[in-house]
Amino acid sequence: MGSPEARNRALLMDAAEALMLEKGYAAVTSRKVAEAAGLKPQLVHYYFRTMDELFLEMFRRRAQTGLEQQRELLRSPQPLWALWQFSIDPTVAKFTTELLALANHRKELRVEIARYSAELRAEAQKVLEEMLPQYGVDTDRLPAAVAIVILTSVSRVVMMEESLGFSDGHRETFAFVERHLRKLEGEPQQLDWAPSVPQP
Repeated sequence: MGSPEARNRALLMDAAEALMLEKGYAAVTSRKVAEAAGLKPQLVHYYFRTMDELFLEMFRRRAQTGLEQQRELLRSPQPLWALWQFSIDPTVAKFTTELLALANHRKELRVEIARYSAELRAEAQKVLEEMLPQYGVDTDRLPAAVAIVILTSVSRVVMMEESLGFSDGHRETFAFVERHLRKLEGEPQQLDWAPSVPQP
């Protein structure tokens, strides 16, 4: 981050992320990214040959941070609450939703997201396979793989539906999940973390 080149690349990726969160991926153009970063428009394609390359590098940077953040959450005193609260954070959920929509049109990004998602899921599943029996959970009835999908996927569906103005069953679903989390880990404690994506 010390060189001007590294700083400018970071500024451009930060600007692209913020625009994506605020206005959606379709609004992320080279001109708008440069303007938001306070740089000349031609610098976008100097540092990133194409917008696809910018999106890919932006995702890879956040993916690494996301892996490290999940590892920290899984080491917390209440890992299930930590995963749940992280997954339902509106900023994280919106960023994920926009990335998935963008990936529908960019094969390389789609492949990278799938690879990263598999790595996240495998690490979390391994921890839960050891943890759930300690909580007295019958993993034949609730396998770790199922618990992870529930904890990390509900937010994606909720964000997608709420963007359409539809919220039937959301409150009840959250209450259902959190009722079971209380049975396993008690009341949620204050977590010391912040989303690894920029606030809009």
